[in-house]
Amino acid sequence: METIFPPYEPEPTPPQRRFRPVPIRMLIPNLVTLLALAAGLTAVKFALEGRFDMASISIMVAAVLDGLDGRIARALGGTSRFGAELDSLADFVSFGCAPALVLYMWVMKDVKTAGWIAGLVLAFAQALRLARFNVMIDSPAKPEWQKAFAVGVPAPSGAMMALLPLNLHLAGVPSFAGESIFVMIWTVLTGILAVSWLPTFSGKGLKTPISRQWAIPLLLLAGIVILLLVSHPFETVSALTLAYVACLPVSARAYLRRKRQDEAPHLANPG
Repeated sequence: METIFPPYEPEPTPPQRRFRPVPIRMLIPNLVTLLALAAGLTAVKFALEGRFDMASISIMVAAVLDGLDGRIARALGGTSRFGAELDSLADFVSFGCAPALVLYMWVMKDVKTAGWIAGLVLAFAQALRLARFNVMIDSPAKPEWQKAFAVGVPAPSGAMMALLPLNLHLAGVPSFAGESIFVMIWTVLTGILAVSWLPTFSGKGLKTPISRQWAIPLLLLAGIVILLLVSHPFETVSALTLAYVACLPVSARAYLRRKRQDEAPHLANPG
């Protein structure tokens, strides 16, 4: 006997694919990021083996790859929130944990707990800086000129600054009494600069077309730097790092001067 209200049987829904296909152009930048992460972790392996020259070179490679992944993503149109988060996690390992462990296993272990705390300060500072960077991505749009500046020392530059004593040692600078204490203080100072609000020059703001007359000299200079990095890596990186440290006050003055210029019209016309 047929009932007045037959049981409800919904029509079968077509099967849904669980995962959407991912374009290759979005995978390539993430692969470069993973290569940078591998280089950072390999630096720790070399440090455990006492091969601090290869440990430093591995972190240099990670810094180069970190500079390439974002540019490759923008060039291919493969930027994504996933890529940004992966990049931050890789940066924390390669430029926070790895340099701290390398420096501790090099000389900071001589001061025992104080050296370990200095390494923790560097790692914590890099983690906090990267977290702040991720938050600032979602902040309201800032003036175009501010894109030429970073807030605090960027993670790769901070790692190179922290490794400056090691690179100088590998370049031939002899050890000295109290070296482990100096390295410990330098590591803490680097961590403070990384998490500070100090304006520093950022390569992301260099979008102005280069004058034709400067193109060939700049290419020649870049070629010379690359040759020096290949033939004398520790001397060249040490010189570049010292030049970067010397530019920190210059970048702060340039930021303040540009900020005053930007605020001048508003002060002149308060209404």
